[in-house]
Amino acid sequence: MPLPESQAREELHTRQITCTGYHRDDKLWDVDAHITDVKTYSFENSHRGTIHSGEPVHEMWIRLTVDEQLVLRDCIAVTDYSPYHCCPDITPIFKKLIGEKIAAGWTRRVKELVGGLQGCTHLTDLIGPATTTIFQTMAGLNLGRGSSSKTKPFYIDGCHTWSSKGEQVLEHHPEFYTGKKRPLNRS
Repeated sequence: MPLPESQAREELHTRQITCTGYHRDDKLWDVDAHITDVKTYSFENSHRGTIHSGEPVHEMWIRLTVDEQLVLRDCIAVTDYSPYHCCPDITPIFKKLIGEKIAAGWTRRVKELVGGLQGCTHLTDLIGPATTTIFQTMAGLNLGRGSSSKTKPFYIDGCHTWSSKGEQVLEHHPEFYTGKKRPLNRS
């Protein structure tokens, strides 16, 4: 269901974020995340001159590469368009994330390593949707494990739907279910 009608308004800015997940031939996983910001009007910029309507104010990319245990094996950041000449200078800082594991505390750790003055707000913010895309890319693939795997899937207890006490875990991963046991329905 779409949002309800709004008051009369004028569109001024569009931010688009696109994330694409890949399984690589070397058994690692990539997510390429892309962000653009565009205005519906032209304006003057002291570093770039006129930024025309529809031309990116920001266009940035980040690639997260992880292994099956969700350890970051590589991180590449690129700034194609920015409002200031110095913006692309910060992209190498994102290599600091290599070796970190996507697990509880990941968002906090990202902010510690590449947030604030030591990073780029837009690239740092792009890591959130990229991380979600990693989960979506890897979810549903058993990665060669049988249903009797002793390794708990990474998404269990990651959100409301996949609570270890919930119906989805009981149905799809009963070996990791921690809720009240229910009698089997034998119809």
